[in-house]
Amino acid sequence: MASIFTRIIKGEIPCYKVAEDEKHFAFLDINPVQRGHVLVIPKKEVDYIFDLEPVELGELHQFAQKIAKAIGKTFPCKKVASVVLGLEVPHAHIHLIPMNSESDVRFGGDKLKLETAEFEQIAAKIASNI
Repeated sequence: MASIFTRIIKGEIPCYKVAEDEKHFAFLDINPVQRGHVLVIPKKEVDYIFDLEPVELGELHQFAQKIAKAIGKTFPCKKVASVVLGLEVPHAHIHLIPMNSESDVRFGGDKLKLETAEFEQIAAKIASNI
């Protein structure tokens, strides 16, 4: 069975898409730790990010860099954190999170509760800054 992320890529599950190219997909995390929290994934379904071929890993990070720069334009911050974390979805992914302090990237705490309209607005703003 395909991972939830593969089903998102195929359009079987809705998401708040930020960007995509032929090999990668970026969308808002539906349980964000900060506004502007984006997941960047390869379209190729691979469980562990370091099982990607070296060229694929490099391309994924280059794609993530474009998204991170757009997040930084959309949400002024000191840095955009790049975090590889998570065992719950067997599909490689990078979390990109705007941050002004390390406490902004706390995965164990409460997640933001955003309305559909705000998710749509955030995704559109980030996409427009790519």
